[in-house]
Parts: sequence; structure tokens; C-alpha cells
Amino acid sequence: MADILSRRVFLKAGLIGTVTLAAAGGMYRVLHRGAEQPNAFMMNEDAKAVLTAVIPVVLQGAIAPTSEATNTALRHVQDAIAGLPRPTQKEIQDLFGLLTLAPSRRLLAGLNVEWSQASPDQVRTFLEDWRNHRFALMQSAYHALHDLITGAWYGDESTWQAIGYPGPMKGLS
Repeated sequence: MADILSRRVFLKAGLIGTVTLAAAGGMYRVLHRGAEQPNAFMMNEDAKAVLTAVIPVVLQGAIAPTSEATNTALRHVQDAIAGLPRPTQKEIQDLFGLLTLAPSRRLLAGLNVEWSQASPDQVRTFLEDWRNHRFALMQSAYHALHDLITGAWYGDESTWQAIGYPGPMKGLS
């Protein structure tokens, strides 16, 4: 009997979660319908708020804890996203959309405050939760966010000296 009850509870929770995420995604698309740029990727303010909170945590020790360093990293990330195929850009926008809407932010990130008010410890907890989540989808979202930030930062030639990377070998470039 307990197994049946557990399965029912699990299925109901899954269904409620799916409906919640679908509704949040639909709300985001309706609210941000006119914000899309047809030719160039432009990050909206909500996505910038998420990244402004997440970048210093992901790049802790690699960048100075200043808004200038964070803004530089943010520009690198935006440039990296702009270089991706349009369907991938859309997926990234959807991820940021879910992270910025209050209900899905609370459900998915565990944050009861706006990203601009989140402490580094709250952001670190969110990232660790996603990194070690039991669902592979959440782990994939963590890795995508992490790799996007670190790849964009270390892909910039000006950051190489700080990590002792001399650049590509002369014969290969």
C-alpha cells in the first residue's frame, strides 16, 4: 500500500511541477514577447540580474569582487551567447526566464528574494543544489551556466596571463 501511495504522490508532484514550469515559461514568453531581437542577441535586464549574481560566485578568485569586473564578465557572456545558434540562444533565454520569474525562481533556485538581493552564499547554495541535483536536467542546466560563464571569461585573451596560459602555440594559430 505504501508503494502505491508513494508512486501516486511522486506522479502528482511531477505533474504539478510540470504544469508550474510550463505556466511560468508561458508567462515569461507572454510578458517578454516584444523584447526579442531578430538578428542580434540582446540580454534582457532580468537575465543580466541573474548573471550579475552568479558570475562572481562562479569566477570567485578569478575576478576582482567589483561591479566593473562583473560587468566585463557579463559582456563576455553576452558575446558568447550571441555566437551560439539561434535555437541555443532561445534555450538560454528560457532558462533565464525560469530563473527570474518569482514562482519558478523559488521552486527551481530556492530563492525567495530577487537576484539583485541574493547573497553570494545563497547563490552558491543554488549552484551546488543544481550541480548535485538528482535530476540530470538540473545538473545539465548547472553545467551549461557554469561552462558558459567560465568559457566566456577564459576565452578572452586578456584573462590568460592571470592563469599563466601563454596562448596557443604559434604554429597552430
